[in-house]
Amino acid sequence: MIGGMEREWVAEESLVVAADPLRVYEAVADLRRMGRWSPECFAVWVLGRSKGRAEPGTAFVGFNRIRWRVWFTTGRVTAAVPGEAFAFRVSSLGVPVAVWGYRMEGIGEGRTRLTEYWEDLRREGRGAALVSLLGRVFTGVPAERRAAHNRRGMRITLERIKAAVEAG
Repeated sequence: MIGGMEREWVAEESLVVAADPLRVYEAVADLRRMGRWSPECFAVWVLGRSKGRAEPGTAFVGFNRIRWRVWFTTGRVTAAVPGEAFAFRVSSLGVPVAVWGYRMEGIGEGRTRLTEYWEDLRREGRGAALVSLLGRVFTGVPAERRAAHNRRGMRITLERIKAAVEAG
């Protein structure tokens, strides 16, 4: 417990998109579009020759902003199953920080339940305390409030993906 609050290590949000799972996946798995969806990430540089098409092992740099604070993280795609799942691991200073991902579930009538999830990996181990401290300095968000902060961002991200996919 930190400052009277129990720290949450995972968060997720879901909504229904009026499109099939493959169309939803194509939007989510195009890393270069992440800056259009996320209220925190404003740009992604995909490393190598993937042309934005992500597959397991694809590496990228994410550029993030909260108000006047700007920072970057490195990421590596860990799951890329068209129409089902897309996930990546984020690191800072070589220390794993979090896993972010999306699950797509076809629910009939051409609709998809899209779930975004996050798991904080800074529990222990080499550099976890330092990365947690730097995370607060760079983001302004205390570790014990990060899950709630991320849930708000996930709702915005999911709504933006939904609007874009449904608009075609």
